[in-house]
Amino acid sequence: MLSARTSMSLFANYPLTALVRLLVIGVTCLVCMVAVAVAGPFQTKAKQAILIDYDTGAILFQKKADDLVSPASMSKLATLGVIFERLKKGILTMEDTFLVSEHAWRTGGAPSGTSAMFAPLGKQISIEDLVQGIAIQSGNDGAIVVAEGIAGNEGAFAKIMTDYVRGIGLEKSTFGNPTGLPHPDQRMTAREIALLAKHLIKEYPEYYKYFGMRKFPFQPKGRRRPYAFFNRNPLLAAGIGADGLKTGHLKESGYGLVASAVQNDQRLIVVVHGLDNKRVRKNEAVKLLNWGFRNFTNYDLYEPDEIVGAARVWGGDKFYVQLKGDGAIKALLPKEPAKQRLTAEIVYNGPLKPPIRKGDRVAMLRVTSTSKAVNNVPLYAAEDVEEGSIVRQGFDSLAVMAWRWVADQASDLLEKI
Repeated sequence: MLSARTSMSLFANYPLTALVRLLVIGVTCLVCMVAVAVAGPFQTKAKQAILIDYDTGAILFQKKADDLVSPASMSKLATLGVIFERLKKGILTMEDTFLVSEHAWRTGGAPSGTSAMFAPLGKQISIEDLVQGIAIQSGNDGAIVVAEGIAGNEGAFAKIMTDYVRGIGLEKSTFGNPTGLPHPDQRMTAREIALLAKHLIKEYPEYYKYFGMRKFPFQPKGRRRPYAFFNRNPLLAAGIGADGLKTGHLKESGYGLVASAVQNDQRLIVVVHGLDNKRVRKNEAVKLLNWGFRNFTNYDLYEPDEIVGAARVWGGDKFYVQLKGDGAIKALLPKEPAKQRLTAEIVYNGPLKPPIRKGDRVAMLRVTSTSKAVNNVPLYAAEDVEEGSIVRQGFDSLAVMAWRWVADQASDLLEKI
């Protein structure tokens, strides 16, 4: 376990509210970002919101970020993700075309009265035009054309969308259509919208550019003049370094937006949802991004190969395995350390069981500031741990049983107080 001296030296600019705590038994494993209740100094009119740092995954702000809501057209990120994945794998090319069916035309096109790219009935539209029509104009007809072209119908494509987001670690999101139009199965959280945006930026940089295009001149065959569609994302012209992604609006859920911006080589991703109108949506997103850029910076916590702490091992030839980061460990924290205190803890699903190999990812260092910024940094085994003797395993079993008994007694006592 970390000593008091080591704990304090990790954060020379920050006094800790407690020692770094080593959680040994019965702790839920954290494999990515952790959901914590946040009531930070920043206030927003959005009903749901989150602000994350792209490089570190640090959560700078969140408000009801795990509520399932109707994402409206922000769910088109999943539609585009399915397309991008097929483009990257060579299953599709930008030159391939899909047919505009009567269903796509009526449900998402001009007759629908919803956002449309006016894809003409019975015409073949290229994938590149469809991608731009969805990303820039938020064309519902384009999304349905893609769904029918890939899966045959909207329902089958919605299942592909759900499978796609499960494959990247999103556990709550579900889809009933490719458009975001009202459907009981169309549900996402602000956190998962942000994580999906992060995934698209990271995995498909060659296609992410479409989210930042200001204008899409669409000229289908037979039309004398092109349509001039302008990007619906108001942050692109706000002068804050925004370069994508999508807006969304439904009467039942209000106005929402997911956006990413870069300032001084730092990229942030913001999601706001449940706002009353376009103006407030833009203002809240801009305020949240500017607050994040102004008030946070990276701090070095550990040098490469420096031991962070240790995790308890059951039945091994060692009681503990030492832990370190993958290179230097940094955390994005408020710029004013005099006004902040930190808590830090090593979290893992324990006790760990051997064999453990050097370099195995086995734990997480969670660092939380007074402002409720949360950093979760993966920790790796710094050494091998082999299986121990039968005697060692028996001793460890008794130790685990004793620990759990103590924990149960403490829990019962707290309930009676």
